[in-house]
Amino acid sequence: MNLEEYKGVYVFAQQVDNEISSIAFELLGKAKDLAKDLGTDVTAVLIGSGIKGLADQLAEYGADKVIVVDDPELKDYRTEPYAHALASVINQYKPEIMLVGATAIGRDLGPRVSARVATGLTADCTVLEIGDFPLQAVPGQEQLHNQLLMTRPAFGGNTIATIACPYNRPQMATVRAGVMQKIEPVKGAKAVVEEFNPGFTPDNKYVEILDIVKSVAETVDIMDAKILVSGGRGVGSPENFKILEDLAEVIGGTVSCSRAVVDSGWKPKDLQVGQTGKTVRPNVYFAIGISGAIQHVAGMEESDIIIAINKDADAPIFDVADYGVVGDLNKIVPKLTEALKAEIAAAK
Repeated sequence: MNLEEYKGVYVFAQQVDNEISSIAFELLGKAKDLAKDLGTDVTAVLIGSGIKGLADQLAEYGADKVIVVDDPELKDYRTEPYAHALASVINQYKPEIMLVGATAIGRDLGPRVSARVATGLTADCTVLEIGDFPLQAVPGQEQLHNQLLMTRPAFGGNTIATIACPYNRPQMATVRAGVMQKIEPVKGAKAVVEEFNPGFTPDNKYVEILDIVKSVAETVDIMDAKILVSGGRGVGSPENFKILEDLAEVIGGTVSCSRAVVDSGWKPKDLQVGQTGKTVRPNVYFAIGISGAIQHVAGMEESDIIIAINKDADAPIFDVADYGVVGDLNKIVPKLTEALKAEIAAAK
Protein backbone atom coordinates (compact mmCIF):
# COMPACT_ATOMS: atom_id res chain seq x y z
CA MET A 1 0.00 0.00 0.00
CA ASN A 2 1.40 3.37 -1.05
CA LEU A 3 0.32 5.66 1.78
CA GLU A 4 1.30 8.76 -0.20
CA GLU A 5 -1.62 8.13 -2.59
CA TYR A 6 -4.16 8.74 0.18
CA LYS A 7 -5.19 12.38 0.68
CA GLY A 8 -8.03 14.31 2.32
CA VAL A 9 -10.40 13.98 5.24
CA TYR A 10 -13.68 12.29 4.29
CA VAL A 11 -16.96 12.17 6.22
CA PHE A 12 -19.83 9.75 5.66
CA ALA A 13 -22.78 12.17 5.59
CA GLN A 14 -25.57 9.99 6.91
CA GLN A 15 -29.05 10.85 5.71
CA VAL A 16 -32.36 9.22 6.52
CA ASP A 17 -35.50 9.96 4.49
CA ASN A 18 -33.51 12.61 2.57
CA GLU A 19 -32.70 14.52 5.75
CA ILE A 20 -29.07 14.82 6.80
CA SER A 21 -28.44 13.53 10.31
CA SER A 22 -26.97 15.95 12.84
CA ILE A 23 -23.94 13.70 13.35
CA ALA A 24 -22.81 14.49 9.79
CA PHE A 25 -22.56 18.20 10.58
CA GLU A 26 -20.68 17.44 13.82
CA LEU A 27 -18.16 15.29 11.96
CA LEU A 28 -17.64 17.97 9.33
CA GLY A 29 -16.72 20.41 12.09
CA LYS A 30 -14.01 18.06 13.39
CA ALA A 31 -12.93 17.22 9.84
CA LYS A 32 -12.21 20.93 9.24
CA ASP A 33 -9.84 20.96 12.22
CA LEU A 34 -8.05 17.78 11.11
CA ALA A 35 -7.80 18.98 7.51
CA LYS A 36 -6.29 22.28 8.65
CA ASP A 37 -3.55 20.43 10.55
CA LEU A 38 -2.82 18.28 7.50
CA GLY A 39 -3.05 21.07 4.93
CA THR A 40 -5.78 19.26 2.99
CA ASP A 41 -9.51 19.56 2.31
CA VAL A 42 -12.77 18.05 3.53
CA THR A 43 -15.01 15.79 1.45
CA ALA A 44 -18.50 14.60 2.39
CA VAL A 45 -19.77 11.30 0.97
CA LEU A 46 -23.52 11.43 0.46
CA ILE A 47 -25.22 8.10 -0.24
CA GLY A 48 -28.89 7.56 -1.04
CA SER A 49 -31.56 7.99 -3.69
CA GLY A 50 -32.72 11.40 -4.90
CA ILE A 51 -30.33 13.16 -2.51
CA LYS A 52 -28.33 15.44 -4.82
CA GLY A 53 -30.14 18.50 -3.51
CA LEU A 54 -28.65 18.00 -0.02
CA ALA A 55 -25.09 18.85 -1.10
CA ASP A 56 -25.40 22.58 -0.36
CA GLN A 57 -26.21 21.88 3.32
CA LEU A 58 -22.97 19.95 3.63
CA ALA A 59 -21.07 22.83 2.05
CA GLU A 60 -22.51 25.25 4.60
CA TYR A 61 -21.17 23.07 7.41
CA GLY A 62 -17.65 22.74 6.05
CA ALA A 63 -17.48 20.36 3.09
CA ASP A 64 -15.16 21.55 0.31
CA LYS A 65 -16.33 18.72 -1.93
CA VAL A 66 -19.33 16.39 -1.94
CA ILE A 67 -19.25 12.98 -3.60
CA VAL A 68 -22.81 11.88 -4.35
CA VAL A 69 -23.67 8.22 -4.82
CA ASP A 70 -27.27 8.31 -6.00
CA ASP A 71 -29.07 5.12 -6.95
CA PRO A 72 -32.54 3.60 -6.40
CA GLU A 73 -30.90 0.66 -4.61
CA LEU A 74 -29.83 3.12 -1.91
CA LYS A 75 -33.26 4.55 -1.09
CA ASP A 76 -33.37 2.91 2.33
CA TYR A 77 -30.36 1.82 4.35
CA ARG A 78 -29.34 -1.75 3.70
CA THR A 79 -25.96 -3.10 4.68
CA GLU A 80 -24.74 -4.60 1.41
CA PRO A 81 -25.46 -1.81 -1.11
CA TYR A 82 -24.31 0.92 1.31
CA ALA A 83 -21.10 -0.97 2.16
CA HIS A 84 -20.46 -1.47 -1.55
CA ALA A 85 -21.05 2.23 -2.22
CA LEU A 86 -18.76 3.58 0.52
CA ALA A 87 -16.02 1.00 -0.04
CA SER A 88 -16.07 1.84 -3.76
CA VAL A 89 -15.69 5.55 -3.00
CA ILE A 90 -12.69 4.80 -0.75
CA ASN A 91 -11.04 2.59 -3.36
CA GLN A 92 -11.62 5.19 -6.08
CA TYR A 93 -10.70 8.42 -4.25
CA LYS A 94 -8.27 7.12 -1.60
CA PRO A 95 -8.99 9.30 1.45
CA GLU A 96 -6.37 9.57 4.18
CA ILE A 97 -9.03 9.74 6.91
CA MET A 98 -12.61 8.41 6.86
CA LEU A 99 -15.01 9.42 9.64
CA VAL A 100 -18.36 7.73 10.28
CA GLY A 101 -20.97 8.55 12.92
CA ALA A 102 -21.41 5.91 15.63
CA THR A 103 -25.14 5.69 14.99
CA ALA A 104 -27.07 2.46 14.46
CA ILE A 105 -26.30 2.80 10.75
CA GLY A 106 -22.66 3.82 11.25
CA ARG A 107 -21.93 1.00 13.67
CA ASP A 108 -23.22 -1.48 11.10
CA LEU A 109 -21.57 0.17 8.10
CA GLY A 110 -18.14 1.16 9.44
CA PRO A 111 -16.72 -2.27 10.34
CA ARG A 112 -17.91 -3.84 7.10
CA VAL A 113 -16.36 -1.09 4.99
CA SER A 114 -13.07 -1.16 6.90
CA ALA A 115 -12.82 -4.92 6.31
CA ARG A 116 -13.49 -4.49 2.59
CA VAL A 117 -10.78 -1.87 2.16
CA ALA A 118 -8.35 -3.75 4.46
CA THR A 119 -7.81 -1.14 7.13
CA GLY A 120 -8.47 -0.74 10.84
CA LEU A 121 -11.39 0.96 12.57
CA THR A 122 -11.43 2.63 15.98
CA ALA A 123 -14.98 2.68 17.35
CA ASP A 124 -16.78 5.20 19.58
CA CYS A 125 -14.01 7.81 19.60
CA THR A 126 -14.28 10.79 21.93
CA VAL A 127 -11.14 12.67 20.79
CA LEU A 128 -9.53 12.92 17.35
CA GLU A 129 -6.30 14.81 16.71
CA ILE A 130 -3.27 14.85 14.46
CA GLY A 131 0.01 13.93 16.12
CA ASP A 132 3.00 11.60 16.30
CA PHE A 133 2.98 7.83 16.67
CA PRO A 134 4.29 6.43 18.95
CA LEU A 135 3.18 9.28 21.23
CA GLN A 136 6.62 9.23 22.88
CA ALA A 137 9.73 8.52 20.81
CA VAL A 138 11.02 4.96 21.26
CA PRO A 139 14.74 4.28 20.69
CA GLY A 140 15.24 2.28 17.52
CA GLN A 141 11.68 2.85 16.27
CA GLU A 142 10.71 5.46 13.71
CA GLN A 143 8.26 8.04 15.03
CA LEU A 144 5.67 8.75 12.37
CA HIS A 145 4.21 12.26 12.04
CA ASN A 146 0.78 13.55 10.98
CA GLN A 147 -1.04 10.45 12.17
CA LEU A 148 -4.69 10.39 13.23
CA LEU A 149 -4.68 9.73 16.97
CA MET A 150 -8.04 8.25 17.95
CA THR A 151 -8.94 8.27 21.64
CA ARG A 152 -11.73 6.20 23.13
CA PRO A 153 -12.74 4.76 26.52
CA ALA A 154 -11.57 1.18 27.05
CA PHE A 155 -12.07 -1.61 29.58
CA GLY A 156 -15.58 -0.50 30.47
CA GLY A 157 -14.57 3.14 30.65
CA ASN A 158 -11.96 2.54 33.36
CA THR A 159 -9.13 3.76 31.14
CA ILE A 160 -8.62 5.82 28.01
CA ALA A 161 -6.84 4.37 24.97
CA THR A 162 -5.25 6.31 22.15
CA ILE A 163 -5.09 4.28 18.96
CA ALA A 164 -3.38 4.89 15.62
CA CYS A 165 -3.43 3.13 12.25
CA PRO A 166 0.03 4.02 10.94
CA TYR A 167 0.55 1.43 8.20
CA ASN A 168 -2.84 1.27 6.47
CA ARG A 169 -5.16 3.78 4.87
CA PRO A 170 -7.66 5.20 5.27
CA GLN A 171 -7.48 5.81 9.00
CA MET A 172 -11.07 5.09 10.00
CA ALA A 173 -13.02 6.03 13.11
CA THR A 174 -16.61 6.08 14.27
CA VAL A 175 -17.55 8.99 16.56
CA ARG A 176 -20.45 9.19 18.97
CA ALA A 177 -23.14 11.79 18.39
CA GLY A 178 -22.79 14.91 20.53
CA VAL A 179 -19.03 14.56 21.09
CA MET A 180 -17.87 16.90 18.32
CA GLN A 181 -19.01 20.48 17.75
CA LYS A 182 -20.74 21.73 14.61
CA ILE A 183 -19.30 24.87 13.08
CA GLU A 184 -21.52 27.87 12.51
CA PRO A 185 -23.03 27.30 9.04
CA VAL A 186 -21.80 29.58 6.27
CA LYS A 187 -24.97 30.52 4.42
CA GLY A 188 -24.69 30.29 0.65
CA ALA A 189 -21.45 28.27 0.74
CA LYS A 190 -20.95 25.97 -2.24
CA ALA A 191 -18.93 22.80 -2.61
CA VAL A 192 -17.59 20.98 -5.64
CA VAL A 193 -20.15 18.24 -6.30
CA GLU A 194 -19.06 15.06 -8.05
CA GLU A 195 -21.36 12.18 -8.88
CA PHE A 196 -20.01 8.65 -8.59
CA ASN A 197 -21.86 5.40 -9.05
CA PRO A 198 -20.00 2.09 -8.79
CA GLY A 199 -22.99 0.15 -10.13
CA PHE A 200 -25.19 -2.19 -8.17
CA THR A 201 -25.95 -5.82 -8.95
CA PRO A 202 -28.43 -7.17 -6.38
CA ASP A 203 -27.74 -10.69 -5.18
CA ASN A 204 -28.94 -12.93 -2.38
CA LYS A 205 -27.04 -10.80 0.16
CA TYR A 206 -29.30 -7.83 -0.53
CA VAL A 207 -32.01 -7.63 2.08
CA GLU A 208 -35.49 -7.03 0.70
CA ILE A 209 -37.38 -4.47 2.79
CA LEU A 210 -41.05 -5.43 2.93
CA ASP A 211 -42.27 -2.66 5.20
CA ILE A 212 -40.94 0.12 7.43
CA VAL A 213 -42.77 0.77 10.68
CA LYS A 214 -41.68 3.94 12.43
CA SER A 215 -42.09 4.05 16.18
CA VAL A 216 -43.19 7.22 17.90
CA ALA A 217 -40.81 8.15 20.70
CA GLU A 218 -42.53 8.93 23.97
CA THR A 219 -39.49 10.68 25.39
CA VAL A 220 -37.75 13.86 24.29
CA ASP A 221 -34.21 13.71 22.94
CA ILE A 222 -31.99 14.72 25.85
CA MET A 223 -29.24 15.66 23.40
CA ASP A 224 -31.30 18.67 22.33
CA ALA A 225 -32.10 19.86 25.87
CA LYS A 226 -30.65 23.14 27.14
CA ILE A 227 -31.24 22.23 30.80
CA LEU A 228 -30.95 18.68 32.13
CA VAL A 229 -31.93 17.53 35.60
CA SER A 230 -30.19 14.19 35.91
CA GLY A 231 -30.67 11.66 38.69
CA GLY A 232 -28.61 8.70 39.81
CA ARG A 233 -28.95 5.77 42.16
CA GLY A 234 -28.82 8.21 45.07
CA VAL A 235 -32.33 9.42 44.21
CA GLY A 236 -33.46 6.25 45.95
CA SER A 237 -36.48 5.08 44.00
CA PRO A 238 -38.41 5.64 40.77
CA GLU A 239 -41.11 7.44 42.75
CA ASN A 240 -38.53 9.86 44.13
CA PHE A 241 -37.79 11.11 40.62
CA LYS A 242 -40.95 13.19 41.07
CA ILE A 243 -38.91 15.82 42.93
CA LEU A 244 -36.50 16.01 39.94
CA GLU A 245 -39.43 16.29 37.56
CA ASP A 246 -40.84 19.15 39.63
CA LEU A 247 -37.52 21.01 39.44
CA ALA A 248 -37.27 20.39 35.69
CA GLU A 249 -40.80 21.70 35.15
CA VAL A 250 -40.08 24.96 36.98
CA ILE A 251 -36.89 25.76 35.02
CA GLY A 252 -37.97 24.39 31.65
CA GLY A 253 -35.60 21.45 31.82
CA THR A 254 -35.66 17.78 30.92
CA VAL A 255 -35.09 14.83 33.24
CA SER A 256 -32.25 12.44 32.42
CA CYS A 257 -30.42 9.77 34.41
CA SER A 258 -27.36 7.63 34.95
CA ARG A 259 -26.80 4.04 33.88
CA ALA A 260 -27.56 2.72 37.38
CA VAL A 261 -31.08 4.15 37.10
CA VAL A 262 -31.66 2.46 33.73
CA ASP A 263 -30.22 -0.84 34.99
CA SER A 264 -32.63 -0.67 37.93
CA GLY A 265 -35.55 -0.23 35.51
CA TRP A 266 -36.50 3.19 36.89
CA LYS A 267 -36.09 5.08 33.59
CA PRO A 268 -35.81 4.15 29.89
CA LYS A 269 -32.41 3.97 28.20
CA ASP A 270 -33.32 6.95 25.96
CA LEU A 271 -32.75 9.15 29.04
CA GLN A 272 -29.35 7.71 29.96
CA VAL A 273 -26.32 10.01 29.95
CA GLY A 274 -22.83 8.52 29.79
CA GLN A 275 -20.43 6.35 27.88
CA THR A 276 -23.07 3.70 27.15
CA GLY A 277 -25.85 6.27 26.91
CA LYS A 278 -25.88 9.66 25.22
CA THR A 279 -23.35 12.47 25.16
CA VAL A 280 -24.95 15.79 26.09
CA ARG A 281 -23.86 19.44 26.11
CA PRO A 282 -26.63 21.41 27.83
CA ASN A 283 -26.25 24.95 29.13
CA VAL A 284 -26.98 23.67 32.66
CA TYR A 285 -26.59 20.12 33.96
CA PHE A 286 -27.90 19.13 37.40
CA ALA A 287 -26.22 15.95 38.69
CA ILE A 288 -28.43 14.84 41.58
CA GLY A 289 -27.56 11.70 43.53
CA ILE A 290 -24.92 10.84 40.92
CA SER A 291 -21.52 9.72 42.22
CA GLY A 292 -19.63 10.78 39.07
CA ALA A 293 -18.06 7.60 37.74
CA ILE A 294 -15.86 8.16 34.68
CA GLN A 295 -18.41 6.43 32.46
CA HIS A 296 -21.05 9.03 33.36
CA VAL A 297 -18.72 12.03 33.32
CA ALA A 298 -17.62 11.13 29.77
CA GLY A 299 -21.16 11.88 28.61
CA MET A 300 -21.72 15.27 30.29
CA GLU A 301 -18.41 16.95 31.17
CA GLU A 302 -18.73 19.39 28.25
CA SER A 303 -21.88 20.96 29.77
CA ASP A 304 -21.55 24.73 30.21
CA ILE A 305 -22.48 24.70 33.91
CA ILE A 306 -22.54 21.59 36.11
CA ILE A 307 -24.38 21.68 39.47
CA ALA A 308 -23.91 18.66 41.72
CA ILE A 309 -26.04 17.69 44.72
CA ASN A 310 -24.80 14.71 46.71
CA LYS A 311 -24.63 13.70 50.36
CA ASP A 312 -21.10 12.31 49.89
CA ALA A 313 -18.64 15.22 50.06
CA ASP A 314 -15.96 13.02 48.45
CA ALA A 315 -18.07 12.00 45.43
CA PRO A 316 -16.05 12.31 42.19
CA ILE A 317 -18.84 14.38 40.62
CA PHE A 318 -17.64 17.38 42.63
CA ASP A 319 -14.33 17.26 40.72
CA VAL A 320 -16.09 18.30 37.51
CA ALA A 321 -18.88 20.41 39.00
CA ASP A 322 -18.90 24.20 38.80
CA TYR A 323 -21.18 24.36 41.84
CA GLY A 324 -21.65 21.69 44.49
CA VAL A 325 -24.07 21.20 47.35
CA VAL A 326 -23.38 18.54 49.97
CA GLY A 327 -26.51 17.27 51.66
CA ASP A 328 -29.73 15.29 51.45
CA LEU A 329 -31.24 15.75 47.99
CA ASN A 330 -34.70 15.03 49.44
CA LYS A 331 -34.44 18.28 51.41
CA ILE A 332 -32.32 20.37 49.05
CA VAL A 333 -34.10 19.79 45.72
CA PRO A 334 -37.65 20.66 46.93
CA LYS A 335 -36.32 23.82 48.61
CA LEU A 336 -34.44 24.76 45.43
CA THR A 337 -37.60 24.16 43.39
CA GLU A 338 -39.70 26.39 45.66
CA ALA A 339 -37.06 29.13 45.68
CA LEU A 340 -36.82 29.13 41.89
CA LYS A 341 -40.60 29.08 41.56
CA ALA A 342 -40.88 32.13 43.82
CA GLU A 343 -38.09 33.91 41.95
CA ILE A 344 -39.73 33.30 38.60
CA ALA A 345 -43.14 34.42 39.92
CA ALA A 346 -41.60 37.62 41.29
CA ALA A 347 -39.90 38.35 37.99
CA LYS A 348 -43.25 38.21 36.22
